[in-house]
Amino acid sequence: MSKDYFADQVYHDVFFLEADIKFKEFENCTFHFCDFTDCTFQTVTFIDCNFFDCNFKDTKINYVSLRGVWFTKCNFTSVNFAMTDQVIYEFHFKDCLLDYTKFYALKLKKMQFINCSMIAVDFMASDLTEVLFDNCNLRRAVFMDTIANKADFSTSYDYTIDPEKNKLKKAVFSTDVLKGLLDKYNIVVK
Repeated sequence: MSKDYFADQVYHDVFFLEADIKFKEFENCTFHFCDFTDCTFQTVTFIDCNFFDCNFKDTKINYVSLRGVWFTKCNFTSVNFAMTDQVIYEFHFKDCLLDYTKFYALKLKKMQFINCSMIAVDFMASDLTEVLFDNCNLRRAVFMDTIANKADFSTSYDYTIDPEKNKLKKAVFSTDVLKGLLDKYNIVVK
């Protein structure tokens, strides 16, 4: 099945249905206040696209390519990104709600999470090399068997990461949150 191609389009206040999004390719498009909650993304490509104030809560993400994509002030509560295309991709989040989102076993190298709520996010077995977590709430986020070498956690907070169960070579942390690295030892850090 061939994909429909859309370039340089601006979408504003659109409520997308499942048929509106399947087997489509969007390049250099902008989405403002759009709602994707009823969609199952299947064989969809977004290249150099920007999303502002869009709702993806509980959306099904299956075989989606995200290349040069920025999500700003979007809601991704409970979305599973495990089926995103891992060949050529690059996507980032700013001011987004990512609570209960799953990034299980994904290669997220150099990704940026800026000022995001990431409560109970699942990063199990993910490659977080050089990822920037800038001012993110990581309460109850799952870091298990991750590669977080050179990742920057210095401005984020409320996380627990076991250095014995994750690779953290040259990762950056603030002294204010050392408790999150030492939590399993049940020691007091003042």
